[in-house]
Amino acid sequence: MHRPLTVRFWGVRGTFPTPGSTTLRYGGNTACVSVHLGSDITLVMDAGTGIRNLGKTLAATPSEIYVVVTHNHWDHIQGFPAFQPLYQRRRVHCLLPTLGETITRALIEQMDGTRFPVEFDTLLSDRQVIFDDPRPVLTAIGLHTDLIPLNHPGGGFGYRVCNEGRTIVYLTDNELVPPADALVTPFEAYLEFCRGADVLIHDAQYLPPDMPAKHGWGHSVLYQALQLAVAADVKHLVLFHHDPDRSDDELDAIQTEARSWLRQQGSSIRCTAAFEGLTLHL
Repeated sequence: MHRPLTVRFWGVRGTFPTPGSTTLRYGGNTACVSVHLGSDITLVMDAGTGIRNLGKTLAATPSEIYVVVTHNHWDHIQGFPAFQPLYQRRRVHCLLPTLGETITRALIEQMDGTRFPVEFDTLLSDRQVIFDDPRPVLTAIGLHTDLIPLNHPGGGFGYRVCNEGRTIVYLTDNELVPPADALVTPFEAYLEFCRGADVLIHDAQYLPPDMPAKHGWGHSVLYQALQLAVAADVKHLVLFHHDPDRSDDELDAIQTEARSWLRQQGSSIRCTAAFEGLTLHL
């Protein structure tokens, strides 16, 4: 029998946390998504402020924890020092791949006693830190993983995670149609990377009026993400990394607009604007 595979969203905002009355329904925490294989393995994807609430949940479980990050930007690492399992006597695996000549060390280096009062080396947990390719480690626990470079300032990686015929693709902070001098990975390569995925979580931070002012900032326009999902024949597109200036009502409108566009294309793809607490069972 398949072990249950569950995806949960703990932080869905980009750039900055956005507490306040206009962000209550979708949430104001920055990027963090968890993938649970049964009750004994948890893959944490990005460590924005959403990881704090995830940590509270994991603290009461024996789940083995594996943390990966897409890139070094603050909204993807800033919650890590508040991740409760780090302060318990348990193993926490931090898998930090190489980004060209830069290694995603910022997750660890922020806990240096000056930027955060508790130093990483003093934590109670048994921390396994691997500054290398995370794929062998994740494959060994049943999460067969591929990486793809992102079109994003400073670099980064997207992840495709498969288990027993179920596939999740996580592509945040990715500009599908960047300026020519910023192109790292072409659209066609993302198309093959996403093909047939059960769930595609993709950056959809911008709308057409945001362009061209924000062209090259490393985020996709809504319709680019929709076109990718249709071309790749995914089953469920989750719009992610919401702009910090979007209110709940504006995100409702974006979700409605996206679903209408898909219907007009004759597509049966499900489409959801990510919100904190969204849980998908595969």
